[in-house]
Amino acid sequence: MRIGIDLGGSKIEAISLDEGGQELARIRINTPAGNYDETIAAISTLIDRIEQDSGSPESSTIGIGIPGAISPVTGVVKNANSVCLIGRPLQQDLEEALSRPVRIANDANCFAMSEAIDGAGAGANLVFGVILGTGVGGGLVINGKVYEGLNAIAGEWGHNPLPWAQDGERPGPDCYCGKRGCIETYLSGPGLARDTRSESGTASSGEEVATRAECGDGEAIAALGRYQERLARSLASVINILDPDVIVLGGGLSNIRQLYDAVPRIWKNWVFSDEVRTRLVKNIHGDSSGVRGAAWLWPSSA
Repeated sequence: MRIGIDLGGSKIEAISLDEGGQELARIRINTPAGNYDETIAAISTLIDRIEQDSGSPESSTIGIGIPGAISPVTGVVKNANSVCLIGRPLQQDLEEALSRPVRIANDANCFAMSEAIDGAGAGANLVFGVILGTGVGGGLVINGKVYEGLNAIAGEWGHNPLPWAQDGERPGPDCYCGKRGCIETYLSGPGLARDTRSESGTASSGEEVATRAECGDGEAIAALGRYQERLARSLASVINILDPDVIVLGGGLSNIRQLYDAVPRIWKNWVFSDEVRTRLVKNIHGDSSGVRGAAWLWPSSA
């Protein structure tokens, strides 16, 4: 049996899968707010519970998705929006608490892994998983394995500048990373809402913009058009570098149905090829992709 843990800022979810990927049990609890030691204890308790519910002995493999990465230089957590994790030896502390090895990956990598193994990207050699939500993240899976990169930042396309920026898009909004004009500031849910508000004065969430556009609202249609064009430019730059078989969208904005037809029609204007065969698809496992992908961090032979 394999266990996956999705460590989020507000909740911790655990899932157990059999060797074929069938779900055996699932538990979700609240994340201890801002308390590192309590988070370690909560994960330990959660694993005990999921093993009991699954009827499994303590021989399960454990994979954990986190909102950050383990630095390959220092061994501590970096780039995490759950600040209590930053600078902490999370893997070492969890392995001591659980008395067994664990594998840890960025939550976007776990999303990509899930969709590559038995989701929308199943069977593809190179899958780029995209998170379009409160932030913009990405993960890369090559031949069924997460590729983290030498600096553990592979897939972090959201903190590159918006490609082929137009005059009205420069220098761009401030980003929490300290730069301006990052892809995330345009393509996140808050980014779409900000763009709509700045152009029309109407305050709407990203999902509301999509709904209004479907109902024929002119301002929302224009906002969604700008979003689709920026997403196409941004993904074209990813295709030019990685040339993936499939790009799988996740996060709240992945539910905008218009993206899957419109964006591939537009991105060919920037992709450096006479033909673009990369597919843009919606995720299959939805909110479960992160926790499922964490479980798949261990190979089947583990």
